[in-house]
Amino acid sequence: MGLNNLQPAEGSVNRDGKRLGRGQGSGKGGTAARGHKGAKSRSGYSKKIGFEGGQMPLQRRVPKFGFTNINRKDYQGINIEKLQELVDNKVLTNEVTLDLLIENGLVGKNDLVKILGNGELKAPLKISVHKFTASAKAAIEAAGGEAISL
Repeated sequence: MGLNNLQPAEGSVNRDGKRLGRGQGSGKGGTAARGHKGAKSRSGYSKKIGFEGGQMPLQRRVPKFGFTNINRKDYQGINIEKLQELVDNKVLTNEVTLDLLIENGLVGKNDLVKILGNGELKAPLKISVHKFTASAKAAIEAAGGEAISL
């Protein structure tokens, strides 16, 4: 052991930061390093989200318009060309259900599904999902399949 590798005993020099508000003699008494008056000096202070120091916040400066329809239903669209691709890759056989689409990662388990008419369908598929476009329904029935709305 030499002077170059001396070090203090384990746990003997752990400083847990400034001890605030522990009397004048500590050097951090009185205001406890919070300064004088104002919101930041008070207990329970927390800056509100978007607060800009009293300036009108951006969220309130920007004009609002339009409205959000709370009854809106969003459908996850799947084109029939995608279904034909899955048939070609031997993923789907002759029946397409919601569970099969979820299993193959095309839709989420809580999604509403709508079959769209883009592409060409050759396989006669029995498809049961929430909705179909008119062109998709026509293409499915032209290929000898069946479109069942849930």
